[in-house]
Amino acid sequence: MRIGVPREVKDGERLVAATPRTVERLRALGYDVVVEHDAGAGATFSDAAYEAAGAVVVDAATAWGADVVTAVNAPTDAQVSLLRPGATLVAMLGPANDPDLVQRLAARGVTALALDAVPRISRAQALDVLSTLSNVAGYRAVVEAAAEYGGMFAGQVTAAGKTPPAKVFVIGGGVAGLAAVGAAASLGAQVRAFDVRTEAAEQIESMGGTAVREPAAQQGMSADGYAKPLTPEQEAAALAVYAREAAEADVVVTTALVRGRAPRTLTTEAVAGMRPGSVVVDLAASGGGNCALTVPGERVVTENGVVVVGWTDLAGRLPQHTSQLLGTNVVHLLELLTPGKDGALALDLDDPVQRGMTVARDGEVLWPPPPVAVSAAPGSTAPPPDPALEAAARERAAAEAASTASLRRRRRTVGAALAAVLVTLALSFAPPSLVGHVTVFTLAVIVGYYVISNVTHSLHTPLMAQTNAISGIILVGALLQIGSDDWVVTTLAVLAATVASINIFGGFLVANRMLRMFRKDAPARPQGVAR
Repeated sequence: MRIGVPREVKDGERLVAATPRTVERLRALGYDVVVEHDAGAGATFSDAAYEAAGAVVVDAATAWGADVVTAVNAPTDAQVSLLRPGATLVAMLGPANDPDLVQRLAARGVTALALDAVPRISRAQALDVLSTLSNVAGYRAVVEAAAEYGGMFAGQVTAAGKTPPAKVFVIGGGVAGLAAVGAAASLGAQVRAFDVRTEAAEQIESMGGTAVREPAAQQGMSADGYAKPLTPEQEAAALAVYAREAAEADVVVTTALVRGRAPRTLTTEAVAGMRPGSVVVDLAASGGGNCALTVPGERVVTENGVVVVGWTDLAGRLPQHTSQLLGTNVVHLLELLTPGKDGALALDLDDPVQRGMTVARDGEVLWPPPPVAVSAAPGSTAPPPDPALEAAARERAAAEAASTASLRRRRRTVGAALAAVLVTLALSFAPPSLVGHVTVFTLAVIVGYYVISNVTHSLHTPLMAQTNAISGIILVGALLQIGSDDWVVTTLAVLAATVASINIFGGFLVANRMLRMFRKDAPARPQGVAR
């Protein structure tokens, strides 16, 4: 079968659905690939690069007339007419917002798979184009904010004085929000973030931000991966949090977008309370905007001097990497649809992932899809949970956990008391020099515990390197003592050398594994990891 990659005709669009690197992977699945002339020009991919990857450069009609057509945006009416009956279209179709397009595709006899309708389950993460675009957009939002902000993100100390770091507040702890938190923190800003889902706090802090906690404004997560609807009281509390944090921030990044709809998070009054020169970057501008003053596609300066950025093409402003990531999502989908790697597409509607993306087939509209269980495997169904049984199970689990914790506390208390008695007795009969050594050791353990426990996540790798260096010093000292005439000293030296060696070599192995994760030629991350 032949895969066609057309050029995007949407105004300002620079993305492309396949890059030369992903073309090679599509050909490895047994497909022939044709690419429309200048399809990758906006992302700096030349026709010659596609040809070197094994693709054939063709005109628009040939690209749209392929057996499988993969595009970024939904086709126009003219492009739909170029699709042949029986063809498969893979693109972001927005079936919930454009049901007429789905009807036209079905009437054309096209099998349509919506990249923006990937079910939010672990198995589908490698296909999730929305997460890909959100991740890039969150990063780019911080870049745009840094360009608009009249100061530096990182605090500076110079001979002329010092400047404080910028204060950044991120609304939302999803993919885009976490990307914004990580980017702003890496630039040296003081980052705070809030999400109505209580589960997001730990993820925010893992990216270097400070999670704002407000129980009255937070809610759990529903079965589809989004936050449960807020009550009027919770919504009012959340708006109060947004206004309070925005008034203290230099930069606010809003990322709340639920199924294409942007809930209001920054009111006109909240923006009026911000300092002149502050910046708001609204990632949800395409859905109407989280900020009341956002104008999609435009930059607005309010009466009190706040800059509100409403760009709707943030991911497209990094076209090279975004196209590569998006093209990889398409490759993963084609790998799922081509189990035999023989260039023959086989759609399995019993698979909840494939069924959830399929909006039209054989002249029939298949949107909306049936509900998908979050942990579903292909062909499996889960019975509805019994609330009474769940409550009883939670109570039993809580009672067992409390009993176990109480037993552990008693054991630790008794053990600590016995250890203290033994140490006291040993020191009572020990020489004064040993007492001094034990005192220094005890103080070092206490100081080390408090220092290491307060190290931020981003410094764990440098900390590992430092502990490896300390272990190296211990190893050298142990080697010097192994030849001692005292068998006690020799035994302790051998033990110290063994433990230090394990720590050194283990540390190097772990550090090497971590560094390999950031290499371009490192193997792809397995499915099932959290996003």
